[in-house]
Amino acid sequence: MKLILRNRTYQLVRRVPKRYAPVETRKQVWVSLHTDSKTVAEQKAPSAWAHMVEGWEASLAGATDDAERRFAAAKELAAVRGYSYLRADRVAQLPREKLLERVESALKLNGDAAEIEARAVLGGAREPGITISKALETYWTLAKQDTLGKSEDQLRRWKHPRERAIANLIEEIGDKELADISGDDMLDFRITWGERIAAGDALPGTANKDFQHIGNILRTVVKMKRLGLVLPLDGLNFKDDKVRTKPPFSVEWIRTKLLAPGALDNMNKEARCILLGMINTGYRPGEAAGLLAHHIRLDVDVPHISIEAEGRQLKNKVAPRIIPLVGVSLEAFKQCPKGFPRYQESSAGLSATVNSFLRENGLLETEEHTLYSLRHSFEDRMIAAKVDERIRRDLFGHALGRERYGEGATLAHKRDVIQSFAL
Repeated sequence: MKLILRNRTYQLVRRVPKRYAPVETRKQVWVSLHTDSKTVAEQKAPSAWAHMVEGWEASLAGATDDAERRFAAAKELAAVRGYSYLRADRVAQLPREKLLERVESALKLNGDAAEIEARAVLGGAREPGITISKALETYWTLAKQDTLGKSEDQLRRWKHPRERAIANLIEEIGDKELADISGDDMLDFRITWGERIAAGDALPGTANKDFQHIGNILRTVVKMKRLGLVLPLDGLNFKDDKVRTKPPFSVEWIRTKLLAPGALDNMNKEARCILLGMINTGYRPGEAAGLLAHHIRLDVDVPHISIEAEGRQLKNKVAPRIIPLVGVSLEAFKQCPKGFPRYQESSAGLSATVNSFLRENGLLETEEHTLYSLRHSFEDRMIAAKVDERIRRDLFGHALGRERYGEGATLAHKRDVIQSFAL
């Protein structure tokens, strides 16, 4: 590093490191320190050199094809040069002297370095839009209110179909910026789904769920980020006339097959207890998996379980409820009085395990039956027993369709009702 006095001002003279050759065409630079005092010049030289290096680093960062990095580098380089980054149309509106100052800054360099400089000080860097994958990342933050109270397992299962839908879209049309998504892109995506449906590899409902998740994610980002875009996301759904509900197990099948001696002996204990507990409670499998030891109350006048939103999110606001235990369900909970730690964080694994066991052992009444069919069976048995609608909905965790008045039936009354048709 040299200090040379020229025209009554000390100048810092230093060779340009090879690293900065792509953005600095000179082999040696002269930097005015604006002082004729050598002492002051020696004090100012290190920061002046650091300022030069900072500018070169920002320029290097701008020499990239990555739109986001290039835009960030342009803003940084503009700041290093002492300017705030402005779009080109706003630069053009600056007072003449300020505009010329920026132009002169860009004209000091040649080649690629001049182009990078111009993008920074003259506003030539295009602000990157939000890509489809970036929109998904942004959506996780915007949708936090939808995930409050979910357990890790619930959060994973909530995220998975949304991640899959976005991955399917990107595979079809590429990771485009949202502003570049065209109507043809979405029609191509729909055609791909249509071919899969026609080949029997997918159901209309599966495609429609993809469209639903994609629409919700992208529209949420457009709205909350005030992008002002109208995306071509309407009119994509396939008609799906077939209503697919799980058929209930018949009482005869439950008695002679599921409750036959030894029929469930080879199923792991926790899965078996959840299945048997479901017969006379009709709870959702995930609700059973989430039960903790203090939710299972056996040493009381009316043994019962309490479905609560503790450590997880329940289906809806009427899902929290108390269900008496009777018959085979009571005996099952006596075997698992502390709950089901094996499935506490993986209720999806529970359904897969039970359904696989039932299928392999010929215990499904039809191919359409699943573990969830026991919930439907419980409801049918309540209807057949002419159970009051308020009690049915309270036990099942369903909305009443009108405001609930009073406390409803007592726990003992509910126990007696269930006992009348229990297995």
